[in-house]
Amino acid sequence: MRARDVMTTSVITTGPDTPVAEVAALLLENRISGVPIVDHTGDMLGIVTEGDLVRRPDIGTGRQPSWWLRIVGDPNQAQTYVKSHGRFARDVMTKNVITVDVETDLGEVAERLEKHRIKRVPVLQDGKLVGLVSRANLIAALMRPAAAADVADDDAGIRGAMVAALAEAGLQAHLLSVVVSDKVVQVYGFVRSEDELAAVKVAADNVAGIARLENHVAITEGSPYPTRWSPKP
Repeated sequence: MRARDVMTTSVITTGPDTPVAEVAALLLENRISGVPIVDHTGDMLGIVTEGDLVRRPDIGTGRQPSWWLRIVGDPNQAQTYVKSHGRFARDVMTKNVITVDVETDLGEVAERLEKHRIKRVPVLQDGKLVGLVSRANLIAALMRPAAAADVADDDAGIRGAMVAALAEAGLQAHLLSVVVSDKVVQVYGFVRSEDELAAVKVAADNVAGIARLENHVAITEGSPYPTRWSPKP
């Protein structure tokens, strides 16, 4: 799936000359945590989020420079002053905005949200703002019917898919054996933890065509040989 598949297209925006009080009202009235700032052509200039508005001297939350910076001077003081005292969106907005393209894969979208610790990312097409993808949009995507998977129609195909799924889970292939007969999958061998044991079941859940899983896997404790037998049906 791509950004265009899950993005919100009815995006509330405003212009750079919008007063800060009106920007705050937009956030509250629409129950959103950020509003993109665009020019008259639709090009994105920045974004104003709740975080851009919480440090304001007019509500008693302005930042006070440390005694050391008051003595030696703060090279960022002017920038901080504009941000905290600015009266228009253009003054307080974050300009270096993390964005994605409409064709960006959802995996990349999620990575950017996580890496930059942001709640939403604007979606652009030919430089124009066309939508937003938030964490909520990604969660909502889980509710959609999964795309039809290719169902293996023979035991060999099912075994190959199961082995690949176990490898993706990081399990040690040389400690596991997968046997498939009449689409019933039997897994034998050893894993190192409850998490790895659970991964065997989840791997089977994600392989289409399996009639049943018979999980005969033991948990070891720091040894390639079992010290505790934990078969899971």
